[in-house]
Amino acid sequence: MTDTRPLWAVVPAYDEERGLPATLAALAAQTDTGFTLVVVDNASTDATADIARAFAAGAPFPVHVVHEPERGTGCAADTGFRYAIARGAALLVRTDADCLPHPGWIAAAKAEFARGTEMACGRSVPRRDEHPTAAQRYLLPAVIRATALYGRYRRAHRDPRYRAPYVLCHGHNIAITAGLYERCGGTPRVPLQGPPEDVVLLNRAREHSDRVVRAEGLVVQASLRRLRTWGARRTLLWSWDRRYRPADVREVHIR
Repeated sequence: MTDTRPLWAVVPAYDEERGLPATLAALAAQTDTGFTLVVVDNASTDATADIARAFAAGAPFPVHVVHEPERGTGCAADTGFRYAIARGAALLVRTDADCLPHPGWIAAAKAEFARGTEMACGRSVPRRDEHPTAAQRYLLPAVIRATALYGRYRRAHRDPRYRAPYVLCHGHNIAITAGLYERCGGTPRVPLQGPPEDVVLLNRAREHSDRVVRAEGLVVQASLRRLRTWGARRTLLWSWDRRYRPADVREVHIR
């Protein structure tokens, strides 16, 4: 069965019974609720799926709850995107179950698509309800932007096959057309400790489109859980091509 709403939002979720309600509330508070939501339960062992189904009963938009047994954000995101496309989605956005999209997030994504953008990589800021320190609020984002600048000039990211410049990309804040998603092969189905699925998707998209942009008006508040568990150095190395990986694979799933 198809859905007449062209834009679908995908939210991968693994054991997020504590964090998911706030994410769902932020989506329900969007200034534009003209979208369909897919929550992908990524083999959770808690009440994540039940919370999503309960939310669906009173949500201001259609909600689908899908199960993905293979753990990994890439697997869950790909399942959600392809589920949406199979049901008529033309435009896709993604955030994560520990994030709070800005109230104008959906409206900003639609504005990008209206400009002809095929993939937009939005801005990530710390969650205010987690009371970030000044360093966490200002210094860390500045360091991340600096590493992204390095990424832009990195030889591997400047190959002639790329049709658009490299931009800073956060998996929890992207918008992409269904057409580009299918043309480029989509999100890699890799374990969370594998290659960064957001960067792989970005580079795949850049091979197939010159309309891949950084969208500063597309804003999501992201959790500080990993930073506070691992510290700044390990978190940055993790984000930088997984140059840090915990010895125990279970530690990559920060809760």
